Amino acid sequence: MPLSAATAPLYAIKAELFKSLAHPVRIQVLEVLSGAPEHAAPVSELLDATGAEASALSQHLTVLKRAGVVTSTRQGNAVVYRLSQPLVAELLVVARAFLTARLAHSAEQLAAAESLPPLPASGAAQTDAPGTPATGASE
Repeated sequence: MPLSAATAPLYAIKAELFKSLAHPVRIQVLEVLSGAPEHAAPVSELLDATGAEASALSQHLTVLKRAGVVTSTRQGNAVVYRLSQPLVAELLVVARAFLTARLAHSAEQLAAAESLPPLPASGAAQTDAPGTPATGASE
């Protein structure tokens, strides 16, 4: 389906959203917020959960905030971050389900491959590395 003038910006916006999610610490932050009451947690809790340095976490939170994925409010001395919409938590659930299914498929493929009968070794396969004799070669 070719891009039209109307759909091209939407694809760019989606790409920016996914780019904002493309870091393990950011995903971890979003998962912590997803599991927190009211989808909110203070920065101190996010620091403990992620193990990230404060400056690095601040940069990640800024990326998520600019993308509109999280919002922040000050409560006394604490800054509290929350998911901008419950849909963000749903996105994480779908992503995890997709990855789980993909990994399960890979595990099934690996198990199937391991259950195949052994192949007779060819001359080319009887060396561990070029110029190295085979480990099981008889002399």
